[in-house]
Amino acid sequence: MSDDVPKSVTRLLHDWRGGDAKALDALMPLLYDELRGLARGYMSRERAGHTLQTTALVHEAYVRLIDAEVDWKDRAHFRAVAARAMRRVLVDHARSLGRVKRGDGAAKVALDDAPEVADERRPDLIELDLALERLAEIDRRKADVVELHYYGGLTYDEIAEVLGVAPSTVGLDLRVAKAWLWSQLQGE
Repeated sequence: MSDDVPKSVTRLLHDWRGGDAKALDALMPLLYDELRGLARGYMSRERAGHTLQTTALVHEAYVRLIDAEVDWKDRAHFRAVAARAMRRVLVDHARSLGRVKRGDGAAKVALDDAPEVADERRPDLIELDLALERLAEIDRRKADVVELHYYGGLTYDEIAEVLGVAPSTVGLDLRVAKAWLWSQLQGE
């Protein structure tokens, strides 16, 4: 991608928000592969046999982005908003399947086998979403850092730009947030 593409993306985002429908038509081919990459990242963390496909996730997020009332700043800001939209699509999809109840569909495990199973256990998307929401109530920026890094695939520098902080602050926030989330998901 040339150095001019980020500038043109930012210009197109501003033009789109200003009401230029043609700007959206020009913008989407530039960002579609990026959106698919974000979606692949999300889907790779999902359980095997997930019923939502990568393309469907991209398209549902796209619909939400078109309807969003956002004052677009730049490409990194677009990726941040897209990451949040995709996370919401996945959580909404999981809830629509009735997996809201804790333990729904969980296999019974003998107490002697619990340590091995606990080590292999990956957090459920809904559990993680609820923990991220609790973190956001305590510290919105730390929740944003987690979402932007792990779901949006943004680098520390890009996150720092979006949030208006130093990259070192992003690193510190990420370490603290990961520890906090881990404790929440472990029930501590």
